[in-house]
Amino acid sequence: MNRQNGVERPLDIVLFGATGFVGALTAAYLAEHAPEGCRWALAGRDSSKLERLRERLAAAFPRCAELPLVTADADDDGALGDLARSAHVVVSTVGPYVRYGAKLVAACAEAGTDYADLTGEPEFVDRMYLEHDARARETGARLVHACGFDSVPHDLGVWFTVGRLPEGVPLTVDGFVRTHAVFSGGTFASALTALGRGPQTARAARERRRREPRPVGRRARAPQGSPHFSSATGTWALPLPTLDPRVVERSARALERYGPDFRYRHFASVKRLPVALGGTAALGALAGAAQVPPLREWLMSRYAAGSGPGERRRSQSWFTVRFVGEGGGRRVFTEVSGGDPGYDETAKMLAESALCLALDELPRTAGQVTTAVAMGDALLERLRSAGIGFRVAAAL
Repeated sequence: MNRQNGVERPLDIVLFGATGFVGALTAAYLAEHAPEGCRWALAGRDSSKLERLRERLAAAFPRCAELPLVTADADDDGALGDLARSAHVVVSTVGPYVRYGAKLVAACAEAGTDYADLTGEPEFVDRMYLEHDARARETGARLVHACGFDSVPHDLGVWFTVGRLPEGVPLTVDGFVRTHAVFSGGTFASALTALGRGPQTARAARERRRREPRPVGRRARAPQGSPHFSSATGTWALPLPTLDPRVVERSARALERYGPDFRYRHFASVKRLPVALGGTAALGALAGAAQVPPLREWLMSRYAAGSGPGERRRSQSWFTVRFVGEGGGRRVFTEVSGGDPGYDETAKMLAESALCLALDELPRTAGQVTTAVAMGDALLERLRSAGIGFRVAAAL
């Protein structure tokens, strides 16, 4: 295979944070689906937990009995440097990333090692761009953030939609997200951390806008829409202030297929108005609580890190993202859908992203890049084969 990051290394993939809730789900997915000959390892700070995880995996998949174990702490520069130099791809589930993620990204950028994570934290993504994009471009490392439900269904869903619209014309796409799921302690901690760092997030975004080059002769934007009733979906549409539209915007700026003038808007899709109003009020209350450090820490303590919904509850969870794309006199309706968004499907998305970066023939890119830019159709087809739906619902 064609290795972007140079000479052969001992490992294809290292999974960092393997013993956490989503980390263990990702490890189980790799144990079942990594092809014969793929060399991967479990990594984390607690060697005894890593050994117990390996034992559980080996009980179901005997070939995992000899999985390498790598002990490293998120704050240990030397250990993280050794980890990064040992692999072609490092994937991380260790969040909140703004607290625990920066040194691993730095190590991968320096070593020319591809990196993927699950972050939905805009401040972290912008800071990593400012601090490590230039070095990653020099070494050939691909730094691919948001390889889970944030933001794979949205980024690749828009890419899939754009591919069904005419080329070389202005395009608009609106995305409408519906989920039925619960969250883990780690997700809750990441969300509260991000909500409580408004000034830092705004500062990082401003600095990135100041330094990041813009496409020449083209325009791509992701303005926040207004709450409204969508006749296209038959639901109330509420703007979602998440990382996802920023990721889509960056893909559109990097890839000419999005046309000369591209616009994306991102919404939660809610069937009943009272539910929409209640959800908006609850999010506002949570954002307000996150500004008070003692209250934020108390809320975090209600959900233990490393915990999450059980298998039965996850089996009842689902998500759909519907897209309405228009341009050149054509209108297309598409949908991305799957099971439990935050855990089972997120573990699948992260694991398939790692396998895609490690094993597939991909366009040569480097620096901080999105899933659409780094992997595009290769990852989309992997996810389709793994049971995540990408379909055209209608075209006019």
